[in-house]
Amino acid sequence: MALPYPPQDHHIVLTDAAKLTKAYRDNPPGPKVKAVAFSRSIIDEMLAQNGCEGIRCYYALNDDGTPTLVITGVDNKGNDIYNGVLAEFGTLCPPWCDDAVTSNSPLAR
Repeated sequence: MALPYPPQDHHIVLTDAAKLTKAYRDNPPGPKVKAVAFSRSIIDEMLAQNGCEGIRCYYALNDDGTPTLVITGVDNKGNDIYNGVLAEFGTLCPPWCDDAVTSNSPLAR
């Protein structure tokens, strides 16, 4: 099932990803964001990389101070594949959230 929002380009270059994650480490935010959603296409692309065994999510801050995630592939030794596909620009919740009123998800409540 496709996500009900327009396709987005989640790619990010290493210098920008490093800047975002450093901003988060230097100044962790309050609870402004509950979750971040990413499309299957960027996750599939990341997992299809040679030697990629999983993904790692880093907390990060956008320039406006909004929390986000930077995602990288991870090899079988637990090392980041930081010279490969990186992702950011996920869809934030709020406003794009699982409807806690009608949802069965314990993560949305």
